[in-house]
Amino acid sequence: EQLVESGGGSVQEGGSLNLSCKITGLNLDGHVVSWFRQPPGKEREGVSCISWSSKSTYYGVSVRGRFSVSRDTAKSTLDLQMTNLKAEDTAMYYCAVDREIFDRPDLFCRQLVNQDAYWGQGTQVTVSS
Repeated sequence: EQLVESGGGSVQEGGSLNLSCKITGLNLDGHVVSWFRQPPGKEREGVSCISWSSKSTYYGVSVRGRFSVSRDTAKSTLDLQMTNLKAEDTAMYYCAVDREIFDRPDLFCRQLVNQDAYWGQGTQVTVSS
């Protein structure tokens, strides 16, 4: 199994970035596929999570209305469109697939269920003010 993120970079506040995660070697049916981030010196937080099967989504409070998550089942990719970026969005962004089948994007994103997951290596997003 492998998760490979791409699309990070540096932008100014108000700008946009699109992240993508290519997932191979996993049967994703029933699983939640997610974007997490970890700002410098802070705890990891759920950004957006989506049920691979139902497309049900959850967004962290701080990104609602600015970020949009989608998945492409044919390509096995998870995408995150980020708009109106703010300095506080600066973080390492990670793609993740839960190991247990809860199919609850809200619970996985809010870290209320087992966080054992497959993780990518991360992609850096830096937003300058």
